[in-house]
Amino acid sequence: MQLTMLGVGSSAGTPMIGCQCGTCTSSDSRNKRTRCSSVIELDNGKVILIDTGPDIRQQALREGLSRVDAVLYTHTHADHLHGIDDLRAFCQIQRCQIPLYGSPEAMNHIADKFGYTLREVGNFWDLPILKTNPVADPFQLFGELIIPIPIKHGNSDIYGYRIGNLAYITDVSTIPESSFDLLKGLDILLLDCLRYATHYSHVHLEQSLKYASLIGANATYLIHMTHEMEYSALSAQLPDNVFVGYDGLKLKLPL
Repeated sequence: MQLTMLGVGSSAGTPMIGCQCGTCTSSDSRNKRTRCSSVIELDNGKVILIDTGPDIRQQALREGLSRVDAVLYTHTHADHLHGIDDLRAFCQIQRCQIPLYGSPEAMNHIADKFGYTLREVGNFWDLPILKTNPVADPFQLFGELIIPIPIKHGNSDIYGYRIGNLAYITDVSTIPESSFDLLKGLDILLLDCLRYATHYSHVHLEQSLKYASLIGANATYLIHMTHEMEYSALSAQLPDNVFVGYDGLKLKLPL
């Protein structure tokens, strides 16, 4: 499979509006961060999207993404959900309903706030045609085992996901002990790393590196970063098997 990091930015993106810091004014494209999302292309041609942030249209155009077969939702904060309407383009292209997967709470939130998207296939394609699928246990999707990873995001219970030997964990403040068994033997880990200073609902750099060490993936990539995290300066501080993610970075599995 191949994973493409569509966006590795925090809720404000980088550059931030009105900011003149070194990261926001940098000419290094790896410091240009859209809101956090990734896409996984399986060997059988199926495409799994993780979250639909408000930049999904821009990200899809940038990467030439013209197919989405399913969406995994980590949680329903605006920077991970509010691009949901742009799924209509993929429904139109593929002439099919796209299934959404996530926690029961996340699926209920989508039904409550974006109920107009939950429709059966008909002759009208100007709206998304989606279906919610609440999940709490591992499930099969396109021949792959998808394992929801329960994590804490401040006071919220949300999901990371494991697909094969790849795991995706964003917006995490605490990984419960019971979830570590689900993260053994990883080739690649994508892991939240908001900033240098502590934050009540996200891990910061020191915590991210501690979790990376405990999980022990062959390679860990930091995601969901604010403009405080300048690519080159942050890269210089990392262990040999930890890397700074950036928009457009492609990772192939197995390594």
